[in-house]
Amino acid sequence: MPQPKDLDPYTDARSFYGSELRRLREAAGMSQSELGDKVFCSGTYIGLFEMAERRPQEDMSRAFDELLGSGEHLQRLCRLARKSKVAGYFADAAELQLQASSIESYTSMVVLGLLQTESYARALTRAAHPFADAQVIEGHVKTRMERTSLLDSPTAPVLWVVLHEAALLLPVGGPAVMTEQLNHLAEQIASRPRVVAQVLPFSAGAHPFLHSSMTLMQFAEAPSVVYTESAYSGQLVEEPRLVEQYRSAYDLARAAALSPEASLDRIVSAAKEFATDERHT
Repeated sequence: MPQPKDLDPYTDARSFYGSELRRLREAAGMSQSELGDKVFCSGTYIGLFEMAERRPQEDMSRAFDELLGSGEHLQRLCRLARKSKVAGYFADAAELQLQASSIESYTSMVVLGLLQTESYARALTRAAHPFADAQVIEGHVKTRMERTSLLDSPTAPVLWVVLHEAALLLPVGGPAVMTEQLNHLAEQIASRPRVVAQVLPFSAGAHPFLHSSMTLMQFAEAPSVVYTESAYSGQLVEEPRLVEQYRSAYDLARAAALSPEASLDRIVSAAKEFATDERHT
């Protein structure tokens, strides 16, 4: 279980939340495990909040306030700590990506955000928000591009991506955008030893993630979590048995995919096909 540590509560809103939760818990004479039992989570999870390593949750903050007699103090701090530049439903997952030792992802129709080009991200964002102003679109694109810097970090996680062959063929933004995106994807795979990609071919048929996309994140000192996403919503899955079920399904999808070497060849060939289409338009 994470041991309490001294935080500078004025570093950021999350650190202030963590220090206040610890102060209130200790004042109530509860251990992390005892508080966790009362809100139906582990003491380890309480410790992650107190160490500012997990974003606070609104429902749990409400329960903490009720148990610790703190009015709406932690709920108000929670709202401050949860402010983010990314969509609210993705904010927790975005934070966890920064802490993960490995990220394993499956996408069915699009390239994973961490490996997208600016033009590709712009085309996807415009499709998802067809009535938004250009300034709003560019704000989303800028935020997504900032997240790709994670791969340049000295502590970058191992990134293992399985993407369906359909993602290589769907003409997001047109032939020129796709040519650039697929060439970029191939370059990232070839130049970054901590990035591995596999293509799940159409010939694999039905598979566990036929109707969904998912990202499995593992950590050095915390339990693994899964993030699933649809068009305008996402969900973190932390229940150990469900996480293990996703892990097993991912292993099956990975086993059915092309080898990394064959996958790179397929990505390069798809890029050439779009380049040919570009020249003919």
